Amino acid sequence: MSTKQIIYFFSILLLVFSCSEDDNERNQRSGSSNPILTHDATAFAQNLGNDVSRDFIGTVTDINKNPIADARIRIGNGYALTDINGTFIINNAVVKSRLAHIKAEKIGYINTSRSLVPSTGTNRVRIIMLPETITATTTSGVQETISLPNGASVDLKGQYVKATGTAYTGDVSVIMHFLDPTDESMPDQMPGMLYAANAQNEERMLQTFGMLAVELRSEFGQKLNLARGSTAKITIPLDPSLLANAPSTIPLWYFDEDNGYWVEDGEANLVGNTYVGTVRHFSFWNCDLPTDTVSFCATFTDADNNPIDNLKVEITSSNFGITVGFTNESGEVCGYVPSNETLDINASINDPCITTSIYSGTIGPFTSDSSLDIQLTDFMSTDFIAETVTGSLVTCDNSPVTNGYVKIIYGTQELYHSVTDGTFEFNLLRCIETTTFELEAVDYENLNMADSQIVSFTTPLTDVGTTQSCAELNSEYIQYISSSGNLITLPVTSAGINGSGTLGISYMNPLTFGGPSFNLRINNYTTPGDYIGAMGVGDFTSNIPFAAIVMLPYDQFEGTVTVISAGELLGEFITISFSGTMSSSFASDQIEAFPISGQIQAIRDY
Repeated sequence: MSTKQIIYFFSILLLVFSCSEDDNERNQRSGSSNPILTHDATAFAQNLGNDVSRDFIGTVTDINKNPIADARIRIGNGYALTDINGTFIINNAVVKSRLAHIKAEKIGYINTSRSLVPSTGTNRVRIIMLPETITATTTSGVQETISLPNGASVDLKGQYVKATGTAYTGDVSVIMHFLDPTDESMPDQMPGMLYAANAQNEERMLQTFGMLAVELRSEFGQKLNLARGSTAKITIPLDPSLLANAPSTIPLWYFDEDNGYWVEDGEANLVGNTYVGTVRHFSFWNCDLPTDTVSFCATFTDADNNPIDNLKVEITSSNFGITVGFTNESGEVCGYVPSNETLDINASINDPCITTSIYSGTIGPFTSDSSLDIQLTDFMSTDFIAETVTGSLVTCDNSPVTNGYVKIIYGTQELYHSVTDGTFEFNLLRCIETTTFELEAVDYENLNMADSQIVSFTTPLTDVGTTQSCAELNSEYIQYISSSGNLITLPVTSAGINGSGTLGISYMNPLTFGGPSFNLRINNYTTPGDYIGAMGVGDFTSNIPFAAIVMLPYDQFEGTVTVISAGELLGEFITISFSGTMSSSFASDQIEAFPISGQIQAIRDY
């Protein structure tokens, strides 16, 4: 089976790194007044398991694999911003035992996410964010077809609403992305994983034949959606390699951004080499075949019970193709597989120099969630070598790093390990031709990094010794998108928490009205988390926690301010993200409220 014939489906097995709202509330948030959400998320939640605490490390990149810094990450009750390497760490995040949902947001990119079955070790995550590039501009009241060069299209009737449900008139920017299931980057670009609730609210895994993302924006960048009673026709092209297995009619599924899985809603018909269907709102839409599913985990160890990291694991279904995953530092890989079917499992070295597998066998059929321990006792070859890399990571004052990571680059591979007690250990298999590796280390808590170094393998154990992380990783900034759509970056004048418990960050422009000033206050700040924004400055004296932002000449903010971390001591970093709308308090200023989102990183100085 060629790469283009592999149909990515269900959970993607961890890949490398392996309060419910009612319908009206959810429709308003999505920018639609259509009564479209018949899915019962509360009832479906019983499929997701109990609350568990899990650790995560991940990377966020653009479509060219360049790291994206300062992306806002949320996993359960945990928050983080990516560093200059596009890397984030969230430990002890409370997630469901059968589904962890990782959300990523960044100015200039459409919101995306990753979902996975969390393992007991560190869960590695890869996310590729799609650019917020305008495909075309249309106007309310005008019927128009917007197309991509690959044949994907959407037919719009011209009736739109704002997030409040009120009618919108004016120009409409259309953002579109088509995701091809034969593209090996698709699993990192798509939201969630291919896990779904069908029309009967039963859990299913999916085999995708193509996805289409459509977002609508007003002249001021506000999210729009289809008006009540209005629909749109979407066209999703099929790769020629998929046509032979494409059914004449296929269910349509939209991605539930709140809960992290797909929901069945309608169907599409095969017309030539495309699927054509009708939708009542916009998000990611997906053409998929469903099947019954269970969760499955496999753990790989060597003859001495050492876990084997970065193994490429393939599970093949005769009916649903191949899924691919990679073991973590615990040798574990987890995901969803078809139930009631005998499956082939194959493990190989994740490097192009090795073309043969080191393990193959059959598993299943499974009727319930299952796990398997696989010990590889006789798998060595003259083509590759087993290696262990160990060392310690300390801060500038030689204290053990308790929240950091180490990355090693060898051959064509990159491996990340989180550091929680100042030590790290990699157990890997490498090609015999690969004799050196590059080591990078970051103190994520204090935003410091070590100089990278090239190290020679000293088989079978390479001890790199102690690495000190002292170089400044990131600086202070206030960053947001202005009403004109420009990215604004401001310095920080002051940041801290006063004796009354008010958290404040500000930039005072010396020219005052000659340029933007910025002032953020959180009254009665307690702990990291979400704070709801209040309008105007008069609420600063209220006795309940809230957030307010003032930017001359705009000084009314409505939205959410998320405190990711607030330095407990002077000299430590405060990191914050915010999202909402700004409007003017001046009666003569008729500029419509515009969306604003941004992030702040500041050193606490009081």
